[in-house]
Amino acid sequence: MGEQNIAIAQDPESRKSYLKHLLHDVEAIERMLENNQFESGINRIGAEQEFCLVDKYFKPSLNALEVLQKIDDPHFTPELARYNLEINLDPLTLKGDCFSRMRKQLSNLLKKAEDAADGFKEKIILTGILPSIDYRAVQIEYMTPKKRYEVLANIISDLRGEDFELNITGVDELILTHNNILFEACNTSFQCHLQIEPDDFTDMYNWAQMLSGPVLSVAANSPLLLGKQLWAETRIPLFQQSIDTRGKGYHLREREQRVTFGNRWIRSVGDVYKNDIARHTLFFMTDINKDSLETLGKGKIPNLDALQLHNGTIYKWNRPCYGVTKGVPHLRIENRYLPSGPTLDDEIANLAFWVGLMSNLPDKYRNIWERIRFEEVKENFYKAAMWGIQSGMVWDGELMSARTLILDILLPMAREGLEKKKIDQKDIDKYLSIIEARASGYATGARWIVNSYRELKQKLGREEAVVALTAIMNNRRLEGKPVHEWKLAKYEESQKLEIQYDVVGNIMSTDLITVNENDLAALVLKIMEWRDIRHLPVEDSRGNLKGIITKKRLVRYLNNPDHYAHAIAADVMSKNPVTIGPNTDIKYAMLMMLDKGISCLPVVEGNELIGIITDNDTQIVWEKMKKRGNADN
Repeated sequence: MGEQNIAIAQDPESRKSYLKHLLHDVEAIERMLENNQFESGINRIGAEQEFCLVDKYFKPSLNALEVLQKIDDPHFTPELARYNLEINLDPLTLKGDCFSRMRKQLSNLLKKAEDAADGFKEKIILTGILPSIDYRAVQIEYMTPKKRYEVLANIISDLRGEDFELNITGVDELILTHNNILFEACNTSFQCHLQIEPDDFTDMYNWAQMLSGPVLSVAANSPLLLGKQLWAETRIPLFQQSIDTRGKGYHLREREQRVTFGNRWIRSVGDVYKNDIARHTLFFMTDINKDSLETLGKGKIPNLDALQLHNGTIYKWNRPCYGVTKGVPHLRIENRYLPSGPTLDDEIANLAFWVGLMSNLPDKYRNIWERIRFEEVKENFYKAAMWGIQSGMVWDGELMSARTLILDILLPMAREGLEKKKIDQKDIDKYLSIIEARASGYATGARWIVNSYRELKQKLGREEAVVALTAIMNNRRLEGKPVHEWKLAKYEESQKLEIQYDVVGNIMSTDLITVNENDLAALVLKIMEWRDIRHLPVEDSRGNLKGIITKKRLVRYLNNPDHYAHAIAADVMSKNPVTIGPNTDIKYAMLMMLDKGISCLPVVEGNELIGIITDNDTQIVWEKMKKRGNADN
C-alpha cells in the first residue's frame, strides 16, 4: 500500500491491461526460479515497527502527520489512522550482532519519534492494541487524509455492501456493527522479514506456518479492546473482521478472507500467488510501463509491479514477498502476526526466537504435507490467539501445553538455529532468555495487561482503568525491563496521572438492563429493586429506545391499586426522553441535565440505545475533575 499512483480497478480496458501484467508477473517469477536467477547463499532480516501516538491524557492522537513532518526521516511512513506511524528498519545480513544492531537502530529511530512527539506534548506507545482506544478513534475523522487510504476504505466498503460486524468473545464480548474500516487501525504490529533460499521456499513457508501457533502464544500482547477482555491476541480476529469484504451471503460459499492464515499447505511459490489471484478480486491498479516477460527476455530483472501491488492487498499472517535489491531478486517471508511491544527487547526477542526456529528446519518436516495435517497447525494458531501461553498445542501428533512445547522443544531448536547462523552468543543468550522467562512464568504482555487491568478495575471505572493502564505501560517501557520483569499496575500509580474526562462515551454505562414497552410495570419494579437501579430504559422489539422509567415515578404510579395488576411499562414511562450522543462533551451533558431537571440521559446512536449516564456518574466525574484540577468553569 505504499504505492501512491494507484486507482480503483474498475475501468474495463485498464483492468484487462493490468490483469495481463499480473499473469505475466506470475509466469516471470516461475521462470526466474527455473533459471536460478534468485539471490542465494545469504539470509537477511528486516522489520517494520508500528506504534501509537497518544496525547497528554494518553488518548489517541490526531497529530501523526504533523509528528511525521517534524521527524523528517525516510524510515518513517504514515499509517491508516492519525494516531499511528510505522518505521521501516534497514535489512541486515543474518550473522554476528545483527539483532543488537537492529535494536540499536530501532532505539535511535524511536527516540526521534519521541522527541518529535514531545513537541506536541504527546507520547509513543508500543502495544498490539492501545488499551485507551475509544469509539471516537474509529470514526472517519481519525483516518489519515491520504488518497490511498480513502480509496482502500471505499473499495472494501463497496465490496462488502453492508456495515462491518465485529463479534469477538473472550471473558467479555464485543458485538457491534461499524460503518468504516477504522477498527483495522487499532492493530499495531512488529512485522518481521526473513530472506529465504529460493530452492527451500516451499518447505520454509510451510514450516513458518507450523511455527506460528507456538511463537504467537509466547508473544501475545493484545488482550483488550474498548475496555473489554477478549483474546490474548485480539489483533487476530479484529484484523480479520474489520476489513472482511464478504457479505453475509458469501459465508456459506466458504469464500476466503483477505486476512487469512490459509487453508492448506503450499506446493510452490507460484502456487500462493495463483491461488490469491483466483480467489481475490483486484482492489487497485497502477500504470505499468514495462512488461515483466519482455524485461526478463532482455536479460534484466523485472519489478513485478502488478504482482506486488495485488500481494499487498492479501493480508496473510505469513506473507510471501518478492523484492529486488541492486538488480538482484530475492524471496522472503513476512511474519505479520507478532504484535508491537511491549518493549524493544521483547520485540527483538520475538524476532530472534522466530528466526532461530526458521533457521533450523528438521529434515522430517520437509514435504510436510505428507505427515502433518494442516488443520492441526491452523488450530494451534487460533488457540494461541485466544489463550496465549495458556493454550494447548498439537505438535507432531502429540498434545501438550504451549509452555512445555516452547521450553522443552522449541527453545533448544531456536538456539541451535541461531548458532548455525553464527549469531553472537551474547545476543542468543540475552534474547532467548527473555522467551524462556516469559514461558516459564506465564509472563507475557497479554497476561500482564489482563492482570493489571483487573487490579485497576477494583477501584477505577473502565475509562480510568484503560487510560491508567496505557500510561503505566509507557512508564514500564521507559524503565527498560522486558515485560516478564514488570510489576503489576497498582491503583496508587493511577492517582498520579492526569486523566481527561471529555466525552459522554468515556463514562457511560454500557452493561444495561432494559425492559420491553409491553412488560408488566410490576415486573419492572422488581427488576429495579433486584438490581438496585433508579432508571430503566424501555425498548421496543427492534431495540429502539421508546422511553425511560424512573423508580420514583414507578412507585408512585403503582401505589394506585387499580394500576398494579395490569399496568405495563408503556403506561408509566416518560416518552421521547431527552437523549445524547456518545461523543457529546461531558460538561455539556451535565448542564443539560441541570437545565432539564432530569437525573439520567440515555446515550443513543440513531435511535439505538448504547449506554446511559446518570447524575451519580456526572457527580463522580465532577469530583475527580476538581481533584485533578481540570474542572474549569
